[in-house]
Amino acid sequence: MRFLKGHGTENDFILLPDFADLDPQAEVPALTAEQVRRLCDRHAGIGADGVLRVLPVGTATDSEGLATGQARWFMDYRNADGSVSEMCGNGARLFARYLLDKGLETATAFDLVTRGGLRRITLSEAGQVCVDMGPATAGAQSTATVGGREFGGRQVSMTNPHLVCITEAPVVDLDLSRAPMVDEDLFPDGVNVEFVNYVSKSEASEGEPVHVRMRVHERGVGETRSCGTGACAVAAHALQLLGLTCGEVVVDVPGGHVRVSVTPEATVLAGPAVFVGSGEIDPGWWSAIPG
Repeated sequence: MRFLKGHGTENDFILLPDFADLDPQAEVPALTAEQVRRLCDRHAGIGADGVLRVLPVGTATDSEGLATGQARWFMDYRNADGSVSEMCGNGARLFARYLLDKGLETATAFDLVTRGGLRRITLSEAGQVCVDMGPATAGAQSTATVGGREFGGRQVSMTNPHLVCITEAPVVDLDLSRAPMVDEDLFPDGVNVEFVNYVSKSEASEGEPVHVRMRVHERGVGETRSCGTGACAVAAHALQLLGLTCGEVVVDVPGGHVRVSVTPEATVLAGPAVFVGSGEIDPGWWSAIPG
């Protein structure tokens, strides 16, 4: 089996391209949680924050009851712990970059099927891959506890769950080596927790982007260098606290920065999507992984 390794602002993924050649009516081979965990192991595997499997729209999407519209490709995304996730913004941009590079998509705008719904991909004038993540939906106020300190935040859904905690405490000083403590009744399936500082917000009144700094602890992964859906959740909430429903936000993450454009109807994430290598998975190693 072939693989590619790439990242979006250092949020890194293993992409498995061979499934793109499946007949859409064929039964899709299983990808087990243990296989994903072994692939993503940074010491005994290839190492990544998650796995992207390229599947043609067909049997796989039918079995999960997913809306497909005119889309041709399904992004089957798994977290590093093997769990299935609804959506991944940086992963979607890398996935789309693969389709474009290989000529599997030739238009400058097309849809992807994800478990979080259809997502519109566009190319910016600068050649960056942009993904419309849909509207951000604010929920309840809640808290996250790190190192015995409690941080107030807001529940935000990007089809996957987020808790956005905007704070004056420098986020660079937080210890995110362990998962923050959260309200398990509010987040029974886990949650991505973002800790955020405003870098600059005065420009919002002048039509310039708001600027924030973010760190994130992702469910099923741990702290990552970036999180696309997290950046979108952060951008929407940061604007809301400024009394705005529309605007642009530059989000600094440990792996670089992304730009998010927010309206009540859409949240568009733009940033780099880079492949760094490719290879073949050793068949003996792969076949030895328990099913």
